[in-house]
Amino acid sequence: MAGSKASDSMPPLSIAVLDALTPPGIETEFYDDRIERVPQGLKTDLAAITVETFTARRAYAIAAELRRRGVHVVMGGYHPTFLPEEALEHADTVIVGEAEGVWERMLEDFRAGKCRKIYEGGCLAPLAGAKYARKLFRGKKYVRVAPVQWSRGCGFACDFCSISAFYGATQRRRPAEEVVAEIGSLGKKYFFLIDDNFARDREEAKKFLTALAPLNIRWSTQVSIDIAGDAELLWLMQKSGCMAVLIGFESLDKRNLEQMGKGVNLRGAGYAAAVRRIKDHGIMVYGTFVFGYDFDTKDSFGATLDFALENKLVLANFNPLMPMPGTPLYARLEAEGRLIYKRWWLDPGFRYGDAMFRPRGMTAGELTEGCWKCRTEFNRYSSIAARALDLRANCASPGNLFIFLLSNLVSRKEIFRKQGAALGGAE
Repeated sequence: MAGSKASDSMPPLSIAVLDALTPPGIETEFYDDRIERVPQGLKTDLAAITVETFTARRAYAIAAELRRRGVHVVMGGYHPTFLPEEALEHADTVIVGEAEGVWERMLEDFRAGKCRKIYEGGCLAPLAGAKYARKLFRGKKYVRVAPVQWSRGCGFACDFCSISAFYGATQRRRPAEEVVAEIGSLGKKYFFLIDDNFARDREEAKKFLTALAPLNIRWSTQVSIDIAGDAELLWLMQKSGCMAVLIGFESLDKRNLEQMGKGVNLRGAGYAAAVRRIKDHGIMVYGTFVFGYDFDTKDSFGATLDFALENKLVLANFNPLMPMPGTPLYARLEAEGRLIYKRWWLDPGFRYGDAMFRPRGMTAGELTEGCWKCRTEFNRYSSIAARALDLRANCASPGNLFIFLLSNLVSRKEIFRKQGAALGGAE
């Protein structure tokens, strides 16, 4: 975002993977544009840029300057995987899919002067033995939470989700003993398991949690709401140090959930009961919600905000539905002629927080305004204070209360920093 740097960034594990795959004898440096400036006149033979859709415009600008000086630019990540031809307008080489197995081959080809334009990776390789080299992150101003990955993929296939579009409706896991050993070697107290759906396989999750418990750490992760029906799993999460879980509630309307393909949220005794069961184990709940599906109206905002406040969620995201390239949602809205910006990630008129399409139950302006009102109301200081007084989870322990207050203050700051900002750092 223009003129400021993020205060909620964690080290990107994609870079840790690339560095671990890079053969000895190749000198590597890393600059994270979210928190620091990329040096002008950077001298290098090859530059690798990982690109997400929201960072595409900025990534393309950086690449243009590097290529102007004769640097060979390689791009990878979600966005180039979904739009390789677009990425090739701004890069010399694109890696489609995961880097393992192709990064090494690309480096060999580059050294030999025969680097190809596209390298096809895929997302099927076993994760046993996966390495994450973290030396490039030393000295950088990240949050004091170490990211660790156990699994890749979610296992579900929501129509709006880039994760399922990238990995398919599958999930692969690293051997639990390798992940536990990595966590133990890092010397940290707080961890975020970046898995998209940590407990998709309940039995494997229980084995992992049993092995994790002796490390005496505090951790958070992302889960689907159906964990609330498994008392043993919740007990093991509590015993192993779980502080908080992020759950994609998405919508309070059953018809919207059916439309987006999130049937898992329709199981069980309902959202409020699920939140209560999770909190009974001292675990805070971070909820995410999207607005703009066909059965949403202006009334949906108030009902959703009330739910988040009444259930004292530790944090909540209230987002306009985002048609991401590569997803079924994007294809459907494009076919229906409902996209306001066909390539919103490059459009200079688009601003962070804007509606990207024309919803059926309200205007695009009402969608933008409704999401912004939910964000500001939820993050009022009075709301933060009221939600802090939650003996079940948010202030169940001094540690939980500290994390609650810190995360809310950072979240509030980032919400106001980002809203209305142009993508790519442009004014």
